[in-house]
Amino acid sequence: MVKEDSLYIVIPAYNEEENIRQVIADWYPIVDVRSGDSRLVVVNDGSRDNTLNVLKELQKEHPKLVVLDKENGGHGSTILYGYDYALKQGAEYIFQTDSDGQTYASEFDAFWNERNSYDMLIGHRNHREDGLSRVIVTKVLKLVIGMCFHVSVTDANTPYRLMRASVLKEEIGLVPKDFFLSNVLITVLFTKHLRKIKYIPITFRPRQGGVNSINLKRIFKIGRQSLKDFRELNRKM
Repeated sequence: MVKEDSLYIVIPAYNEEENIRQVIADWYPIVDVRSGDSRLVVVNDGSRDNTLNVLKELQKEHPKLVVLDKENGGHGSTILYGYDYALKQGAEYIFQTDSDGQTYASEFDAFWNERNSYDMLIGHRNHREDGLSRVIVTKVLKLVIGMCFHVSVTDANTPYRLMRASVLKEEIGLVPKDFFLSNVLITVLFTKHLRKIKYIPITFRPRQGGVNSINLKRIFKIGRQSLKDFRELNRKM
């Protein structure tokens, strides 16, 4: 039987051999000090570098580290894969962050301390160091969400969110398995269905190593497709 307040941290990883050791070093202690059922789940999204081998090596010294391997499908499908695993394991709370080293594990306690009062706590990237283009993308995304779903979100796609698993389980079925902006749609669903949400300011630093696989050209392509998908999904809601 899963103990109360079990925490599953879900981290997608694609070609992160330069960052993954430090990311595990930062985030593993958070699950290590909690109940025996808490886990750090890293989902390898078909990396072409040495990420998977590094993770398997780290598993030997980190008993609460779970490594899942899947074919490359993008960020959205990868986090859904991790969420689905955590839900099947009976997690009470699911936290998601990324493997590029842009977030601080030291800011997690502010989220955990308020877990009983909210269905989802989302990091608001008001201290961003990852470039003006990313800030613009976030602002445009907020505008598009407002137009398509008629809801206002502060920071829809932040890879720093703590969710009550029982509520996520009720909403996740509305997210297409191959949808690239899964976290965005989850934020929209929680907002539209009047779930209890709180945004907490976080620091967002530059990528700590490796190359970002998402460039502006691809962002534009994803954005155009997402606008079409958002309209269709809103009709289904």
